Amino acid sequence: MYKSPAQLRGMIEPGRITREALEAVAGAIRPGMTTLELDAIAESHIRLAGAQPNFQLVPGYSHTICVSVNEEVVHGIPGDRVLEPGDIVSIDCGAETPEGWNGDSAISIVLPDPDRPELVAEREELSRITRQSMWAGIAALATSKHLGEVGARIEGFIESNPHPGTDRPLGILRDYVGHGIGRRMHESPTLFHYATPQAGARVKPGLCVCVEPMMVTGSERVLVADDDWTVVTADGSSGAHWEHSVAVHDGGIWVLTSADGGAQGLAEFGVTPVPIA
Repeated sequence: MYKSPAQLRGMIEPGRITREALEAVAGAIRPGMTTLELDAIAESHIRLAGAQPNFQLVPGYSHTICVSVNEEVVHGIPGDRVLEPGDIVSIDCGAETPEGWNGDSAISIVLPDPDRPELVAEREELSRITRQSMWAGIAALATSKHLGEVGARIEGFIESNPHPGTDRPLGILRDYVGHGIGRRMHESPTLFHYATPQAGARVKPGLCVCVEPMMVTGSERVLVADDDWTVVTADGSSGAHWEHSVAVHDGGIWVLTSADGGAQGLAEFGVTPVPIA
């Protein structure tokens, strides 16, 4: 679960490759594209960087990314779905280097739609609050003793930033959690994105964990689609997903899948990331 300084250094490269693959997808995405075209962009970038898509190592899954659109929150399978103006698109991606280290990250993008400004604004705010709750959780890693404190911080942020125009907080997907990362994309420990009675794993140097809150504008109840992968909201409301891989080390914390180590995202929370020596 806990890694040596040398092993933490090994986590830097897959984090960079994962981030750059997502940047390539974000730079290309537009209405009229299929979700399978986005998958091809990510796979090409990862392989040209000398790594392999770690999602393809998951039994039964053959794609590089998960692409979840609108009512799909996570685990959407790339295919022939054509993106439309106003869609909110969550893209989850990961890479494994030849040395066997893994990266994992996710972003949400709202496509412009001048004909439906209110819908776009609602979905952009959903994405923003979800993203900021992720940063609140990452910031908590700098001072927390146990992962339970991180989950409580995320839920607290969500409760303090209700859905626009209401006093109701966004719904948190409680059946889908954050996780450790290293030699495998999914390792222990588990990170819940809400408060629990359990303290959770200790936060100490050597911990690498993925913080990935998933939020919805409506009911927290979700279903798994007929493809046995895609998670959709039961009421058809929109979902968003943001994720970063984070390392805790002797000097502090470092966001492995962020170009600046998380400096910009963490600034609001008074935390300065420290590079891994």
